[in-house]
Amino acid sequence: MAEAVESPGDPGTTTPRPLMRDLKAVGKKFMHVLYPRKSNTLLRDWDLWGPLILCVTLALMLQRGSVDSEKDGGPQFAEVFVIVWFGAVTITLNSKLLGGNISFFQSLCVLGYCILPLTMALLVCRLVLLAEPGPINFMVRLFVVIIMFAWSIVASTAFLADSQPPNRKALAVYPVFLFYFVISWMILTFTPQ
Repeated sequence: MAEAVESPGDPGTTTPRPLMRDLKAVGKKFMHVLYPRKSNTLLRDWDLWGPLILCVTLALMLQRGSVDSEKDGGPQFAEVFVIVWFGAVTITLNSKLLGGNISFFQSLCVLGYCILPLTMALLVCRLVLLAEPGPINFMVRLFVVIIMFAWSIVASTAFLADSQPPNRKALAVYPVFLFYFVISWMILTFTPQ
């Protein structure tokens, strides 16, 4: 059970510790991504803790085991980290230039939290890679990545669609599609050394 601290404004009342409060907020946002519906919760109460956790998890799981990075040819931690954040910043700037009414950090929050399905896909793919390699193994990974890619697109557009002018929604969604496609491609092509 979470420890509580006495509230500074009202002696005798207690509030949850800030860490537990933040973890609960991140968990609630994860649930909004897992069950996407039109909601302003991700937009209203934005944070970058969840996207940071997901980005670090994704980068660590895509990290190759080789000490000599020139021999393995796979993405390294910094490369994955830069691709995710640079892609999210680019999409956010595109959204703002198209006349979107969403703030910079709100967009980063939504795009970052919507990486959750792809992170789950990477976890499943890592488990599938423990089995014998072959065409069935690849087909299972392809199926999982396609489903989670679609889930990321649906979740992000559920939150971002209303922030764009009606005649420019396709222009705003296309870079989101490309962003999640690149991450999906990194997940699908990952093979441990």
